[in-house]
Formats: sequence, structure tokens, C-alpha cells
Amino acid sequence: MTVLRTPDDRFESLPDFPFKPHYTMVPFDGGDPLRMAYLDEGPRSANPVLLMHGEPSRSYLYRRMIPGLSGRHRVLAPDLIGFGRSDKPVEKDHYSYEAHVSWMSAWLLELDLSNITLFCQDWGGLIGLRLVAAYPERFARVIVANTGLPIGTGATPGFMQWLEVSQSMPVFPAGAFVNMGSQRALTEAEIAAYDAPYPTEDHKTAARIFPTFVPITPEHPSAKENGQAWEVLGQFERPFLTAFSDGDPVTGGGEKIFQERVPGAVGQPHRIIQGGGHFLQEDRPEEIVALIDGFIGGE
Repeated sequence: MTVLRTPDDRFESLPDFPFKPHYTMVPFDGGDPLRMAYLDEGPRSANPVLLMHGEPSRSYLYRRMIPGLSGRHRVLAPDLIGFGRSDKPVEKDHYSYEAHVSWMSAWLLELDLSNITLFCQDWGGLIGLRLVAAYPERFARVIVANTGLPIGTGATPGFMQWLEVSQSMPVFPAGAFVNMGSQRALTEAEIAAYDAPYPTEDHKTAARIFPTFVPITPEHPSAKENGQAWEVLGQFERPFLTAFSDGDPVTGGGEKIFQERVPGAVGQPHRIIQGGGHFLQEDRPEEIVALIDGFIGGE
């Protein structure tokens, strides 16, 4: 069993990313506990805003949103295990959808967070919504963007193309993929910042294998667990907002199921973010900050 930890010097002088990392240890069935990294900005006395990334991004995705939120809120942005500064098991067998849910649950309970506002995108939603279903009493409100909670009913053509590409490329270019999924063109330095955690292909196991965990068939692992999570979300009455973008071929239209099935979504000011790609945090960070602020203050 091999676990890699990206050297700290890989994270020096990244553009627009002055934030200090924090760490928590989470249990690992494959051996010693794993170190999970996260950002923790703003007043500790304020209620937390939890920003969850997906694949193949990391907390760097939120660098242009954190300053706008951290003056009024405690802002937390974890790196999922296998991403960013977090530890990276090399063997594929050490990863699963349920393992990621377990790791994030351990992190959440260790920090003992409550009255949380969750903003989640991509796999940040697939994992974050499982946390909401497991600990609904800890979440004050939820904002979902370009994500879903699939239960084995198929996938969009855009996702199937991503699944094929991600598993077949001999070199997995994380930064280039984030750039391709954004409407604006990232700078070379920004692309390099997304590549920084992964000096070798062995460091990219989590990023590469993630698409295979999406439950796109009823037989898929975690389809049952996601179905059970939907039962909880079907009774979740706290404010629930959708903020999908207009330019994402992977999740386009995915907001409708949340609006139809989650009681807390009724009557909310749902929005389609104009000019946003899959990584709408790169394209419209100021708009999303204003949306989060308004949603928290609008109750």
C-alpha cells in the first residue's frame, strides 16, 4: 500500500492563492490515517460556508470566491483525498464513492461543523449531498451547481464522452481539463496551479478514476445509497437553491430534479448562471459570491 504526499514546494507562489492550509487526519482502511487538507478563512465565530470541489479540480477552484465571502463568513474549502494537498493513495482499489463519503464525513465530524451553508459543484455535490442526507441537522441551507445525485438511470452524452476520455488518455492533464471546462481561457500559471499537486501519474489516481464511480446504471456501486439519500432530500425543508450554468454539456438541465423533489427548493430564486461553463467558479466567481451572500441574508 502506497500513499503519496505532494511536496510543499509544488504549492509555492500560486496565482491568487495566499491561503494557509489546515489539516485533519481521517481513517483509512488501507493503513494509517490519511491527511486531509482544507482552507479555513474568515472569523471562526461566524457560521460556516462549505465550498466543495469536484474533479479534477481542488480548493484552488474557489480562490476568487474566498476573499469575497471570508469577511462575513467562516469559509472552508477542503481538498478531497487524492486531490490538492491531501494524501493520495496510489492503488485504485483504495478509492470508491463510499470511501470519499466516509472521509468527508470524518472531516465534518472532527471539525464539528453546524449551521452550514453548502455550495457544491461536480463531485462536490455527489459527495456533499450525501453529507446533507447523513447529517441534515448540520446544514442550514444548500446551493447546488452543475452537479447531481445519480441513482443509475443513465448519463448525458457529455458525461459518457468524459468517461471515455478520462480512462483512455495515457497522461491525465488536470489543468487542461479544468481549462476546457471553463468558458474563459485560464492563464498558463492557473493551469499549472491545477497541475501542481500531481508531479507524476501515480499522484493522479483519484482524479482519473472518479468518473467510473458515478452510478449510471442500477447495478453500479452506490446507486442504492444515493437512492436512500434522495429519500432524505425528499424531506429536506431547509432552503435549497439551484445555480446551474448555461454552458455545461455534462449537467445541463440537472437542476430540474432538485427543484421538483426537494421541499426546500420550492419558491427559491433559482438561477441559471449566464456565461458559465462546467467550472462556473472560474467564469462567474463574483456572481456566485453575491448569490451565496444573498441566499444567506435573504431568510
